[in-house]
Amino acid sequence: MRLLEYQAKTLFAEYKIPIPKGLTSTNIEQGRKDAAVLGFPFVIKAQMAVGGRGKAGAIQKCQNADEFELKYPEIMQKVVKGEKTKAILLEKMADIKKELYLSLFLNRGKRCYTIIASAEGGVEIESVKNQIIREVGLGDVDTKTAQEVAQLMGLKDKTATDFVDILQKLSKITTEKEAELAEINPLAILGDGSVVALDGKVIIDDNAMFRHDELRRFQEVSDLEERAEKSGFSLVELDGNIAVVGNGAGLVMSSLDMLSDHGGKPACFLDVGGGATTDTVYEALTLISKMKKVKGILVNLYGGIVKTTTVATAFIKAYEDKILDVPVFARMSGAEADKSKEMLKGSRTKMFDTVEEAINGAVIEVNKIG
Repeated sequence: MRLLEYQAKTLFAEYKIPIPKGLTSTNIEQGRKDAAVLGFPFVIKAQMAVGGRGKAGAIQKCQNADEFELKYPEIMQKVVKGEKTKAILLEKMADIKKELYLSLFLNRGKRCYTIIASAEGGVEIESVKNQIIREVGLGDVDTKTAQEVAQLMGLKDKTATDFVDILQKLSKITTEKEAELAEINPLAILGDGSVVALDGKVIIDDNAMFRHDELRRFQEVSDLEERAEKSGFSLVELDGNIAVVGNGAGLVMSSLDMLSDHGGKPACFLDVGGGATTDTVYEALTLISKMKKVKGILVNLYGGIVKTTTVATAFIKAYEDKILDVPVFARMSGAEADKSKEMLKGSRTKMFDTVEEAINGAVIEVNKIG
């Protein structure tokens, strides 16, 4: 489950991670009341579970009431990478001196959490060259490790102290809430040297949700999404026409972003998870078949715990049962990938060596279909 920014910040506040003052609304009437409480100027931020909001104009500064009346409804109607605005966060502007990047993610292959930090924030971490990476096990980040990261980033005095405190609190969120990812980008240094989370991204392991009733307040699911959860995988419906399927939230999210960057429109985020079986993948394809807007399927899968042949078998069964009638563009690597390619030869699944090639194939073909 991927939390919206304001939901992630609600969690941050509960762990005493500093955040700007903000209020969330879903209609302009409530937005006007929130604006009166906050006072101008502030930032109007679309709440949606995709990146790239700033570039798409879904985050804008607001200086006065006239701007508010123009920008609030405009942002409420925004669609970014196939996803509509679900709510709007009004947030006080911060006196930003410098922006940092900080995240912890669950590295399933190494069975540990990994810290990624950078003195360059506010941009996609993939484009940052000077990354600090530390593997920290499955427990909380200790003070020594947090201090070493702060030192490597060149942080001093109050800024370093605040950073260490935030990193350790972010670590508690990952361990106590069983998060696959907890990210702050940007983590801003203010004029007085203090540090505050200007944005937040948290992805909770869906397989752990039964242990966290306190997080169900953040769930807003469609009938298909609810059915997916009961079947043991994660599905988020979007507004595009290419379904994105993979194993692991990070891999699916990066595939979705790459598809959007290449001009494709994602129809859904579908993570079959680490415990996928032929039956669960078949059920996932069944749910995709019920999305009439889907004109193609992009698969980016790394076979580790889940063998690629498990997925291939499900696709073959779906073809036999006439569940699938749209083209599939797949990049599969890892366990039994060669065997999977052989199994799917002659089907409507087109296999590619790289995800970029699969994406290009999907975009070109789906654009032809219209």
